[in-house]
Amino acid sequence: MSKFWSPLVNDLVPYVPGEQPKMANLVKLNTNENPFGPSPKVVEAIQAELNDSLRLYPDPEGESLRQTIAAYHKVKPEQVFLGNGSDEVLAHIFFGLFQHGEPILFPDITYSFYPVYCGLYNIESKRVPLTESFEINPDDFKQPNGGVIFPNPNAPTGMYLGLQHVEEILAANPDRVVVVDEAYIDFGGESAITLVDKYPNLLVSQTLSKARSLAGLRVGFAVGHPDLIEALNRVKNSFNSYPLDRLALAGAKAAYEDEAWFRKCCDGVISERERVTAALEDLGFEVLPSKANFIFARHKEQSGGVLAKGLREQGIIVRHFNKPRISEFLRITIGTVEQNDALIGGLRSL
Repeated sequence: MSKFWSPLVNDLVPYVPGEQPKMANLVKLNTNENPFGPSPKVVEAIQAELNDSLRLYPDPEGESLRQTIAAYHKVKPEQVFLGNGSDEVLAHIFFGLFQHGEPILFPDITYSFYPVYCGLYNIESKRVPLTESFEINPDDFKQPNGGVIFPNPNAPTGMYLGLQHVEEILAANPDRVVVVDEAYIDFGGESAITLVDKYPNLLVSQTLSKARSLAGLRVGFAVGHPDLIEALNRVKNSFNSYPLDRLALAGAKAAYEDEAWFRKCCDGVISERERVTAALEDLGFEVLPSKANFIFARHKEQSGGVLAKGLREQGIIVRHFNKPRISEFLRITIGTVEQNDALIGGLRSL
């Protein structure tokens, strides 16, 4: 604590990102990065931008990228908002759309940035318990609130909520914004973007960090009714009017233009996810059904903390959350075939 800190900063409990160790020859399966690199067309597009134009500000509206994303998802450009990673998009959502004097709702086991944003913006929240089988029950979100947000698939569980159930939540909250955070949607789910023209209270956020292998570029976006997008733009332009640089805009556009590469990477992750799931079940793990690029698993006899420590001693890093209800689980990113083989072998030895 410093005498120069504001009272707000003093009380903040910041988000803790996944560890980024500097160890050599590491099998790193703790931060849900894509095991496959970005499209070669992304690299080419970024290289083409490495010229004298870097002295100029980028397009503050990201018009070309917004048009590309809009065309891909069959919406209008004015329904697309861009941000410096989906975390920045979510920050603007919390500030611009969740200030209604009532608690916002999100699951008790979910993305741990949500309560951090509530602390930052002094927003009241209420955690809605997942079911005993770690599912979202739409009926539990049919209560007074200042807005609703949940990941789909959920994190860290990886479990997916079908669109018919998403619609139940939307229909029950016509006067509040419902945000569906789809960071992992491309690994087996169906995007709620198809519903934005039907529900003006729906806002969908996505990222290029996961399925399009661009975690290092920091590009995220939201899709919804133009009124919601206008609110986000008002916040953005009061905070940082040039959120995406020239390289990010060019690389993201190229990523969307290489559908074959995107599909190949997603299919590769899905295939390995099923193989790793089967292998862990053979070793006595309970693995929750995942539609993400990670799995959430607990062993029937061994402690999650002990297993995470044992893997680390073998140079294999997974995520362990020492939190209520999930302290025995490991969240394991799906890696390359070789990384996944090392994981399976490491767990077998333990």
